[in-house]
Amino acid sequence: MFSVNEDWGIRMSANRGRALSSATGLVVFVFLGSIFTVRAAGPASGLPTDWSHRHLVFSRPATAERARRVAGDPRYEQQWARRSIRTLGHRASAASKAHLQAPSVSAQKNQGAPRDWSENLGFDATVGPDNFPAKYAFQVTTALCGDTPTPDYVVFNTGLSGSTSQASVVALDNLYSGCGGTVPNIYWAYNTGGQVLTSITPSEDGSQIAFAQTNSNLEGTLILLKWAAASGTVSAPLSLQSVSNVAYRSCAAPCMTSIELKDSQGNPIDDRISSVFPDYTGDVLWVGGTSGWLCKISGAFRGSPAEVIDGTFPVQVNSLNPTALSSPVYDYSSGNVFVGDVAGYLYRVDTATGDITASGRLDYGTGLITAPTVDSTAGNVYVFSSSDGSANCPNLSSCNAVYLLGTSFAEGSTGAKVTVGSSSINSGELFEGDFDSNYWNSSDATGNLYVCGNTAGAPTIYQLPIDAGVLSLANAGPVLSHGETECSPITDIANPNAPGGAAEWIFASVQSDGAGNSCGSTGCVMNLTVQPWNASTYYAVGQEVLDPNLHIQVVRSSGTSGTNSPSWSANPGGATGDGSVTWLNQGSLSAFHLTWQPDHGYAAGAEILDSNGNMQLLVTGGVSGKAHPIWATNLNGTTEDATLRWRNLGPTPTASLPAGGGTSGIILDNTLGASALSGASQIYYSTLANQNCGISGTGGCAVQTSQSQLQ
Repeated sequence: MFSVNEDWGIRMSANRGRALSSATGLVVFVFLGSIFTVRAAGPASGLPTDWSHRHLVFSRPATAERARRVAGDPRYEQQWARRSIRTLGHRASAASKAHLQAPSVSAQKNQGAPRDWSENLGFDATVGPDNFPAKYAFQVTTALCGDTPTPDYVVFNTGLSGSTSQASVVALDNLYSGCGGTVPNIYWAYNTGGQVLTSITPSEDGSQIAFAQTNSNLEGTLILLKWAAASGTVSAPLSLQSVSNVAYRSCAAPCMTSIELKDSQGNPIDDRISSVFPDYTGDVLWVGGTSGWLCKISGAFRGSPAEVIDGTFPVQVNSLNPTALSSPVYDYSSGNVFVGDVAGYLYRVDTATGDITASGRLDYGTGLITAPTVDSTAGNVYVFSSSDGSANCPNLSSCNAVYLLGTSFAEGSTGAKVTVGSSSINSGELFEGDFDSNYWNSSDATGNLYVCGNTAGAPTIYQLPIDAGVLSLANAGPVLSHGETECSPITDIANPNAPGGAAEWIFASVQSDGAGNSCGSTGCVMNLTVQPWNASTYYAVGQEVLDPNLHIQVVRSSGTSGTNSPSWSANPGGATGDGSVTWLNQGSLSAFHLTWQPDHGYAAGAEILDSNGNMQLLVTGGVSGKAHPIWATNLNGTTEDATLRWRNLGPTPTASLPAGGGTSGIILDNTLGASALSGASQIYYSTLANQNCGISGTGGCAVQTSQSQLQ
């Protein structure tokens, strides 16, 4: 077990921290209430969700002082809105309710079709394996359709050079299946005169977007763009001409301005991997470039935009070995920007002075292409390394690793390290993981971090337990493919309003040979249930949690859980008593399950996935019948099958869907209840390769699909 205490000095013990947690909880709650009462419907300017909100995160403050410190950043309120406000009661807009009560003709024609959609972004288009689409919602508790003045929208870069016949950025609205008319609509599509190879980020009010793009001369520019509805399509985009930086603030949408990225001497630099990070409070954009230059753009969304060249910024983080930078992360609480480079080092840049602190080398493979993840509350930085340079993994190979450093790490520090599978000279990147709901809800950074590792072999999910900010050795979980291939970043979604009760999933994709039940050995996206057990919580029959042994436990008898975690049965089919709840062990969490076969010999204890989507455990071994049995659908019910007897262990805890070449990063949608707009709780991504995109043709697809069933 490893500890990081560079920021907080000698850390209190975990037990003492938990004792203080209950004592300080009321103080923090009252303080947070004073912040949010006047904005109980969510952030006044709306809710952007993009790549950056995954990389600057906030575990729950344990003290009012910590709450004050992080509350100065609007991102804290935005995260609180995503994870808290949405559980307080949800509603559809009046227009949306009208759609539910009296669907339009086109909506009626689509009844019975899958709830997701797939929209062609262009042949060979893709957001990119380590990039994310961006979603903007103007209200937190309401899903808004295209017939409202300010509909929700999602925006994708295409990864293609913009032209008169190909958009470089595309936005879609009318997103939800419960909306009338065409679902989705092309909201706007623009040719911005370059190739966007990084993620897009919206302004805090959603009226603008920012991104970096490159051109054929390998010159990077930062684009600020005001969009307008109904302007352009994917194959006939509106070509925007850049206005001067001074004229941008008053230009009429749609319009854009271009800021050339330059070093301290005014020479152009390129950017192909560093996404723009917005500091909403300071109205500043941070972006990295080639040769190790970190650039600062002032007056971004509200002032007169320009790159700051003042002797402090731009700053070259490593002049002796200059390499391209990853996406930067600005932490309002510490006043630092954290950024990695292709050489494998993490840098801490003081935004007031430009002073640079470099870590020890953390990556000996692809370099730190993926941005670090900063927990601003706990003062921790998580770094994802493709190769730790050791020979400590199988076959004397190096290891994939997750490092944990403090936000005030010292020069040369390498922090604490936990390995997550093997690496090789040909391995790809190790992308970022994501935290579970226990981590978000804890007051001392306690929970789990999920990472898709083992880049030298079949991608594997690893669970990294974190206790009061201290990493433990990783638990190896489900294997996601039948062979070596690259895995996407992990996205965790906790949905308190899921059908049947609160649920939580992690989402990941592989680029080929997917192991999921519906993958067909192609690129595939999968979800896996990771709902943690909670004390003194009511559980309904059929709800599932993931126990510490990475077994799925299903509620057989409803009730309220006990005050302490039970001693879980380790045997599939075994029962566990927990307060007034009885749990049924479904077996190890897995992406793949065998299916029933006729005239097949089975041993007792075998598990299959039946035709109803339920897991069946074989109680008595033997040979199956010739005809498909009629499966018992009730939990714990039995099915006779010739000489066999099967026992229903509940619904499968995973779903999968083919995705050409795998997927980009995955962003979450709403978590609205059943009384809200149909199809309003979804996820979004793009494929990495061409496939059929429904009625819009073949190409790289922008995809929306359901959280629970990926359908």
